Amino acid sequence: MSRLISVLVPAHNEADYIDACLQALFASSPLPNGMTGEVLVLANGCTDTTADIARKVSPSAGWTFQVLELPEGGKLRALNAGDDVAKGEVLIYLDADVVVDPSLIPEIATGLATDEPLYASGRPEVATATSRLTRAYSRFWQKLPFVTLGTPGFGLFAMTRVGRQRWDNWPDIISDDTFARLSFSPAERLSVSAHYRWPMVEGLANLVRVRRRQNDGVAEIEALFPDLLKNDDKTPLEMGGLLRMALRDPGGFGAYALVSLLVKAPLFTSKSRWVRGR
Repeated sequence: MSRLISVLVPAHNEADYIDACLQALFASSPLPNGMTGEVLVLANGCTDTTADIARKVSPSAGWTFQVLELPEGGKLRALNAGDDVAKGEVLIYLDADVVVDPSLIPEIATGLATDEPLYASGRPEVATATSRLTRAYSRFWQKLPFVTLGTPGFGLFAMTRVGRQRWDNWPDIISDDTFARLSFSPAERLSVSAHYRWPMVEGLANLVRVRRRQNDGVAEIEALFPDLLKNDDKTPLEMGGLLRMALRDPGGFGAYALVSLLVKAPLFTSKSRWVRGR
């Protein structure tokens, strides 16, 4: 039976990243037999050349491609607009600054080739940062149990169409990836082996702002969607494990501890619900 894969790429002023994102996507290994793909770039509220750059990218065989220009910014609004257009039985949500390995999309498509409600993501790697502090922080952060043992889905997550039907429109929240992940039980979440590269913000102030925003996003879901918490299987980091990690990488631990401490202090505050820092 033929099956369509829809890749939705929300993009707000991503002129520096969208070409690499799409080039990697269209350089993916061929989809499994009987599968075809469509890519929807959701250029929302852009004041740069994101949409123009995206249109110049040529899709590979087996893929269709369109750029939707939305006048208003907002990732959740863009996802809702994309969902209204997407026709696939598998829906993949890909941030415009993420670069996928060639085998990732086919692995997800194979894993979600079912009519059951399932969620999937790949193995994230933080792209090499310019800031020495960010390199140290990300090196330590990538070894946390949530990243190594779970299916976190930041930057890229996917689900079957029947899984997406568990809610109507995307709610106006900070952490769409957490909401999506917790809408599926641990038994319904699939982690495939292929990797993708995801950029982390540069510098202390931006790390603190983004980490604070992440914490606020989790707290928001706890307040608005408490029933989803039953699906949280985040592995806690025990003190013994933390000490072993600190001994193996004291520089990384120092950077991580510094950011964690400053998140609780009234420094580097932002009035915006969206903090990117680049």
